[in-house]
Amino acid sequence: MPTVGLFNKEGQKVGDFQLSDVVFGAEINQHAMHQVVVALLANKRQGTQSTKTRAEVSGGGIKPWRQKGTGRARQGSTRSPQWIHGGIVFAPKPRDYRMSIPKSMRRVAMKSALSNKVAENNFVVLEGLELEAPKTKEIVKMLNAFSAKKTLIVTAESNENVYKSARNIQGVEILPVNNINVYDLLKYEKLIITKEAVSKIEEVYA
Repeated sequence: MPTVGLFNKEGQKVGDFQLSDVVFGAEINQHAMHQVVVALLANKRQGTQSTKTRAEVSGGGIKPWRQKGTGRARQGSTRSPQWIHGGIVFAPKPRDYRMSIPKSMRRVAMKSALSNKVAENNFVVLEGLELEAPKTKEIVKMLNAFSAKKTLIVTAESNENVYKSARNIQGVEILPVNNINVYDLLKYEKLIITKEAVSKIEEVYA
């Protein structure tokens, strides 16, 4: 079983914390993580882009000049793609970019991303993260204690005080545990997570 340090928000070690070997000591599957990230980013695309082809732009119904004898290139319409105000060649149209990923692959990718954080020593477990009021200075102090810059902070539940304290810090994201995904785990260098959130992850993925 992987064992990591248990810290308070001041950065002081208060004990050791054992992690589930199934979730945090799993074999790292790069392919699964890549597939899930590609699908997640594709599913975020709106797919509402649209431009007009030569058949859809207005005008151009008449031949601009006669076929021969003018010395100019032959033209059939002023709405051909080479003309100003002409149509677009292979114009993009609304489409659905959604990709479907098997649930088993999503689970493998999540375990791989978490195990990767533990293996690289970028996994910090907090004894608790409670703030009486929004205080950005408190979060900055905690991040400095762990030498954390690009950081994902994960709490067991939505915590408004913690969210308001961290939202204006560049390179820091705050999420409740039920909103974490593989993309965010890979995007941020360090993961700071409460022990209650770890327990919830183990309940789902162990």
